[in-house]
Amino acid sequence: MNQAACALTIAGTDPSGGAGIQADLKTFQELKSYGMSVITSVVAQNTTGVKDIHDMPIDMLKKQLEAVSSDMPIHAFKTGMIASIEMMKAIKSWLPAVAAPYVMDPVMMAQSGDPLMEEESRLWLRDNLLPYTTLVTPNIPEAEDIIGESIQSIEDMKEAAEQIVTSFGASAALVKGGHRKGQAIDVLFDGSDIHTFSSKRIDTENTHGTGCTYSAAITAHLSHGTSLIEAIEQSKYFVTEAIRHSFELGQGSGPTNHFATREEVFNKWL
Repeated sequence: MNQAACALTIAGTDPSGGAGIQADLKTFQELKSYGMSVITSVVAQNTTGVKDIHDMPIDMLKKQLEAVSSDMPIHAFKTGMIASIEMMKAIKSWLPAVAAPYVMDPVMMAQSGDPLMEEESRLWLRDNLLPYTTLVTPNIPEAEDIIGESIQSIEDMKEAAEQIVTSFGASAALVKGGHRKGQAIDVLFDGSDIHTFSSKRIDTENTHGTGCTYSAAITAHLSHGTSLIEAIEQSKYFVTEAIRHSFELGQGSGPTNHFATREEVFNKWL
């Protein structure tokens, strides 16, 4: 019998395929994890921005969660967009049914800058779901929102990562530096030590879905039993290549290339 590493994403959709559930499932597939999904919201969006959002009824969200966890193994899971406190409460109630690493991508706004969560929901996420996470992966604006302070430097990023763990209860925090200039440096505090992950910044506007892709890659690696540090290192490489070979698609910020690390494709494009 074939056994598979299984990864679950709980998030919103993106019909243009670059972010959300669609990006997560593409990433799981590329990293050899069997992908599963629970949809929180159907989002009408594309590379130019969010047009409309339809949240799943809470009962339907609960039934999706119960359906997948009662039948399938879950070796790691992630959450992305969770639009309301009621959704968060449903997910929190479901958490005891799953003993697996939990990666939270605290999606508070779209790549275009369109808000996806109200302030009250952001606070509830921070205070009530964040303490259950194995890893939370905020970008700098999201980390600023969590800690309530400005982040300008690498030292600020280190302090923010530590504060997210020590003050708000996450097991580990990866503050991503994509919004800064220069090297793309991410900072991890794992509860004991600070680690940095660096790559050359790619000169492109095509970064739609990078946060979803990065957190999904980490989730996929964790589903295989990879250590947290190694999972982040490998995922940093994966998302960097996805950006390096991103697509010129759409009229806004184009999508990343989820199959950029396939050997035959990568060698062809060198």
